Parts: sequence; structure tokens; C-alpha cells
Amino acid sequence: MKSPVVKRSIVVAGHKTSVSLEEAFWNGMKEISGLRNMTLSELVGEIDSNRQQGNLSSAIRLFVLDYFKSRAMAVLSEKVPAQ
Repeated sequence: MKSPVVKRSIVVAGHKTSVSLEEAFWNGMKEISGLRNMTLSELVGEIDSNRQQGNLSSAIRLFVLDYFKSRAMAVLSEKVPAQ
């Protein structure tokens, strides 16, 4: 059985590193980087420079989760009438 975690090499701040993420997170990263008109490496570099603790894979997962959670909340707030 194939592992749901995919390990990929990526260049971050001029250094090659490996990041292990589930395919859904890789897809989320590609979508976010495309919407921001930046490369995947640039986005990962931004996440890496802003992380407070933990490993890079965890920081990426939290970033992607927060990004899509914020988008979902924005959509919900547009649909819910003011009370």
C-alpha cells in the first residue's frame, strides 16, 4: 500500500531540503502559491522564515490549514446576514 505522505526536495533560501507532506497539503500549497503569483519554493521560504517553532512540515500543514480556514470563514461571513 502506498503511503499517503509524499517526500519532495525543495530549495528554501538557497538550500535544498526535503519536506514530507500528504498529497492534499502539496496540492493546497500549489494552489496558494499560484494565487499569490509566487513559486512553491518562495512560499515555503516565507513559511519557514515566519515559523516560531516545530519542524518545517508541521509549519506548512498549519499554514495551509489556517489559509483555507480563513477563506472558509470569509465565505461564511458573506452568507450570514447581520443580526
